[in-house]
Amino acid sequence: MIDLHYWPTPNGKKVTILLEECGLPYRIVPCRIGFGDQFKEEFLRISPNNRMPAMVDHEPADGGEPVALFESGAIMMYIAEKAGQFYPQDLRARHEVNQWLIWQMANQGPKSGECGHFRRLRDTEGDQSYAVRRFTDEVNRLYGVMNNRLYDRRYLIGDEYTIADMICYPWTVRWKDQQQDIEEFPYFRRWFEEVGARPAVQRGMDVSSGEAIDYANLSDEERERLKKLLYNQRARPAPEGGLL
Repeated sequence: MIDLHYWPTPNGKKVTILLEECGLPYRIVPCRIGFGDQFKEEFLRISPNNRMPAMVDHEPADGGEPVALFESGAIMMYIAEKAGQFYPQDLRARHEVNQWLIWQMANQGPKSGECGHFRRLRDTEGDQSYAVRRFTDEVNRLYGVMNNRLYDRRYLIGDEYTIADMICYPWTVRWKDQQQDIEEFPYFRRWFEEVGARPAVQRGMDVSSGEAIDYANLSDEERERLKKLLYNQRARPAPEGGLL
């Protein structure tokens, strides 16, 4: 059984899509990022970067102790390898997949996240126009990267549907909120519609983990507390008595 520490964000949904595609049994462990669950000591033991998703596989292939992983890309490589699906082992195809996993983790995810972050704050944190324009344009550029890649191939690495497609898809679903027009990207749109029509993708996208926070019903003091907790984080002090 795989425990997936999860909240229904694009980064979480990448992994639930893969689990649904593979048909592996898993259990959702809610990580309520709006309440700060990601800072709890028990979560930090498996995800030292205080970000979800994180995974614990209680039945690893080597029969040993449970395997704990953080970072969605690493989790997806592990699950696909465990299942023997969606991650080709041919040298060239495997590294084609790897480069798109890294592209997503280094480019599409962070830039889309920043685009959303500054759009949410532009009405409460002063002039965010440069940041909004900067990241909206960068997200547009990244849609163009995918569009050009998909010009002459069905999926990101060719004719084979892989974890490269699954890791990218959830970050494209809210293209309207990113102020993008997918009519500008016809090859991307064809891929987007085909991937989105897969039953396992739909199940993975629908996985829930409890009620979201209704910020409208919080007091000003509680909203301020959560804002301080979630934004502008700095380094956590390390315990004393370590190796120096």
